[in-house]
Amino acid sequence: MSRLGQVGGMLYRGEVSVNFVGKRRMWYTISAVIILICLAAVLIRGLDFSVEFTGGAVFTVQAPSASLSQVQKAVTDGGVTGAIVQEVGSGSKKSWQVQTETLTNNQTTSVENSLARELGVTQGDISVTSVGPSWGSQISSKAIQALIAFVIVIVLYLSIAFEWKMAVAAFVALVHTLIITVGVYALTGFQVSPATVIGFLTILGYALYDTVVVFDKVRENTAGLLGGARSTYSEAANLALNQTLVRSINTSVIALLPVGAILFVGGGLLGVGELKDLSLVLFIGILSGAYASICIATPVLAQLKEREPQYQALAKRVATRASGGRAAKRAGAKASVTGRPAEITSSAEPLDGEADDAGYSDDAAPVADDLTPTTSRVPAARSTPGPARPGPRQQPRRSGSSARHRPAGKKKRR
Repeated sequence: MSRLGQVGGMLYRGEVSVNFVGKRRMWYTISAVIILICLAAVLIRGLDFSVEFTGGAVFTVQAPSASLSQVQKAVTDGGVTGAIVQEVGSGSKKSWQVQTETLTNNQTTSVENSLARELGVTQGDISVTSVGPSWGSQISSKAIQALIAFVIVIVLYLSIAFEWKMAVAAFVALVHTLIITVGVYALTGFQVSPATVIGFLTILGYALYDTVVVFDKVRENTAGLLGGARSTYSEAANLALNQTLVRSINTSVIALLPVGAILFVGGGLLGVGELKDLSLVLFIGILSGAYASICIATPVLAQLKEREPQYQALAKRVATRASGGRAAKRAGAKASVTGRPAEITSSAEPLDGEADDAGYSDDAAPVADDLTPTTSRVPAARSTPGPARPGPRQQPRRSGSSARHRPAGKKKRR
């Protein structure tokens, strides 16, 4: 855990960084392949809706010693074909659940008698639940309405609290999570029940919560970004994503532990049921939602923001500044090798009040540094080697004995 904390601190300070935003093409490709597989599974295999959506009858039989083939044969002998038989529980608490289409009273009685006769149980060991098709269609329409209302409210909230481009990015991540979850149900053949719909709404809210936390950090890192030229919007957004990465992973893992325990341990002991349906959709949704909030939402937001003219101009300033810094490094390396100062020409434009690479600022006088070339005042050496030629020697002024120093104002007598 201490090691994970150290990594989290390094990610937060920017000492270590995972370039999620820069590799968005790779994430888009992976997501596109997964989504195509999921859509193909939904179109080809379809979804297996429970009796609450389609309408029908559900027979629950307490017969621990019966086998799957015996239950299927008993239902067929009762005059019903195409029934779905599932095992519920294990050991002495094992029972069988038989789901059929909508039956008449006579058909229901015939199936009950056949199950009791061939499985060796009494009528008290068999319970029947019937759901009409009209009630099932109402459940379906209400579920779709709830899902649409949820998405609309979320988009409006994000547009007001943040901005519409963040709302669009979050919506793309939500759709991504929903398609993957539905595709997994189509691929595995799990039943879609009302508990599954509740799980859908839960995981969408969970994935949205994680995305909002990342977006809040992105907004904090990009505040005042246009006033400088140190990083682009994508770089600032990627830093925010790295700063919240460990938190997102910890939150997802902590949420997956109890859900996984219910799904694998409880599902193995209790078998099919509302609890297993709910835990299954939560497990799939939390995984896909964590992936979408990290690898889809923020890269989509950065791509939308980079299309704005002001952020395109910012990217050009950052690139110009970076090229000027590279030129200064090359010049310094050359000067250290040759031992002579090198001239540096850079097209980098300094920011307001900030010294550029050559040491000049808009608001101050030039600042001398180690890379600024200076002009020496020492005369250049002769280009032709050899001894220097002496010039004409000046003779000292000769003075006689009469040329002596006399006090001022006195003249020599003749």
